[in-house]
Amino acid sequence: MRLIRKFMWPVIGLAAIVFSLNALYDEVQGLSFAEFVARFEAVPLSAWLCAIGATLFAYAALAAYDHLALAHLGHRISLWFITLCSFTTYAISHTVGASVFSGAVIRYRAYASKGLTPGEIGVLVAFCSFTFALGTVMLVAIVLLLKPGVIDRFIPFLPEGASVVAGVLILMLVGLYVAGSLIGFRPVKTRWFQLHYPRPSLVFRQLVIAPAELIAAASIIYFALPAAGNPGFVVILGIFLASFSVALLSHAPGGIGVLEFVFIAALPEMDPAAVLAALAIFRLLYLIVPFLVALVIIVLFERHRFLSESDETPA
Repeated sequence: MRLIRKFMWPVIGLAAIVFSLNALYDEVQGLSFAEFVARFEAVPLSAWLCAIGATLFAYAALAAYDHLALAHLGHRISLWFITLCSFTTYAISHTVGASVFSGAVIRYRAYASKGLTPGEIGVLVAFCSFTFALGTVMLVAIVLLLKPGVIDRFIPFLPEGASVVAGVLILMLVGLYVAGSLIGFRPVKTRWFQLHYPRPSLVFRQLVIAPAELIAAASIIYFALPAAGNPGFVVILGIFLASFSVALLSHAPGGIGVLEFVFIAALPEMDPAAVLAALAIFRLLYLIVPFLVALVIIVLFERHRFLSESDETPA
């Protein structure tokens, strides 16, 4: 059983990559590399600057995830340390896949050095994951209510009325979570830790920060897309939420192939080369560059810990 668990997620990730790349190939047959390069080079400097700004905002909001979780646990840690830890966690986990597990390892190494217990780190990881999920479902509901027709891009046989009903039900569930905090529902207990409802002030900050991060991440792609055939930001946001969520669930490293397939399939009115160029910019700014910076941060952190432990070792 342990061996199965060890290889389960890598196998799932590999299967997702193979399936997505095969489906993507079917979607972009006939597209030349020269067309892709031309579209990439055609992205104006203003779009690059807006995309860079959106990336910085997104990672700043991700740092707020950890800050909220630590406030929930009652720990005070320097904002600089939280920012570096959060940035490194998400830069690595978004790129290598299996985000919950890879992120947990990085957070454990970092926050254990600040005195957090394994149980508290488990709560922190769960809190951050739930904050992301909360922001995702909230925005999905809003997109479904604002643009009910977006469901046709994924499930064409469903009526638009189903989008409205789904959006309302999702917002009702979010409201139940808010009510649980206001009223003080009993905590959720597992074998390893207890997850208490956050204070109302933290809940309302979750409701702002999580959607803000996802909107910023989707904006990277939106800014890089051309105006021709562009269905508008709300639709792009909806497609991003679907593709990014599927990519994370697939545990495929970087969601390779998954993001591209979902976007190409959901945007038939746009030039596939332009869509791929926008996604390449997203990968560069949101995944590749942060991943490389995060590797440097990890090396410096581990070197600092090694030197500190060496100095503390008696001669």
